[in-house]
Amino acid sequence: MIAIKNGKIITPNEIVEGKILLIEEGKIVGFSDNAKGAERVVNAHGRWIMPGLIDIHSDKFEQYIQPRPTSQIDFEFALKVFERDLLSVGITTMYHSISLLKNEFFGKSMIRTKENVIKIANLLANIHNRNHLIHHRFHLRLEIDNIESFDLVKNLIQKEKINLLSFMDHTPGQGQYSDLAIYRETISKLSEKEVNEKGFEYILNYHKNKEIFSCEQLVELTELAHANKIAVASHDDDTKGKLELNKRIGVDISEFPITLEIAKLAREYGYYTVVGAVNILRGNSHTGNLSATEAILEDCADIICSDYYPGAVLQSIFYMHNNYKIPISKMVNKATLNPAKATKTDQHYGSIELGKKADILIVEELDNYPVITHVFIDGRTTSRIEYRR
Repeated sequence: MIAIKNGKIITPNEIVEGKILLIEEGKIVGFSDNAKGAERVVNAHGRWIMPGLIDIHSDKFEQYIQPRPTSQIDFEFALKVFERDLLSVGITTMYHSISLLKNEFFGKSMIRTKENVIKIANLLANIHNRNHLIHHRFHLRLEIDNIESFDLVKNLIQKEKINLLSFMDHTPGQGQYSDLAIYRETISKLSEKEVNEKGFEYILNYHKNKEIFSCEQLVELTELAHANKIAVASHDDDTKGKLELNKRIGVDISEFPITLEIAKLAREYGYYTVVGAVNILRGNSHTGNLSATEAILEDCADIICSDYYPGAVLQSIFYMHNNYKIPISKMVNKATLNPAKATKTDQHYGSIELGKKADILIVEELDNYPVITHVFIDGRTTSRIEYRR
């Protein structure tokens, strides 16, 4: 048994002080007044004790596999490097968000081919049979015009290779890119050659005339996902009509609602709402959409994800707590318990409660930044760091 003493334990509803957290056989077994019977005692030295972070949306892994446009790294080696970095920022469960796109307007990527998406799905499903550090999950992001991938997605679900499915629509003029000027600037940076060769009007006409999944096909994928206990998300909801359509499809999660009004409405409709941690730290969306800080202050943001910068999640929790006086338990829940609830895994993960898996962080605030000193996953120490002056 492991006993963690002298810490401020963050539970879903309160801060517990003066108690010792007990871990045995990978699970949380008690809050005690003493460490009697413990084989190992860890002194938290007054630091925060909190659950490990659960990040349900991050495409950062792509950059570890393909650090340069023409440079690709061995997938498993990239994953082993990446998970060490994730430990250092407190992410104990990562839903690697890999896009399955049809066109290359967001930049030609060796990662987003059908073959490599399958390769990543297989790697994430099998890595737990070998040496690994954190819990790896596969979040498949399916663009709605990639209709030839329908059978592939069904097959991945049936083989239990997908842990979260989301439907994306990057059509310009709506959603994330309702502002065509921002869309043009974005794709010009990512795919300058194609924009210059084909012209912006060609790209707009492509989107105007493209074929997309039918509602019936999306319902079929959603029902299959739910039958396999997989949550389904939408992406960049921007109208009441889109929320209503997604409700008919059976979507559970609204990722990155575009406006405060839509975020509030999504909550009313029963969706879990997701905002980006970098948005909080930047003070705004990089595409000019909803402010994540405003959404949290208006109580219509359930989940914080890293999106593309994993280190931002922990920092955003303490930023909102220290600057806006949001209770620390409430902020921690947005990166732990709430994502576990949204992905139907809260029976075992997401909070410091009796019987749950002991995925635990010890966090110290240094120089006004939160830093990780200890990480326990399934009750085992996977990282130990002490800062020096």
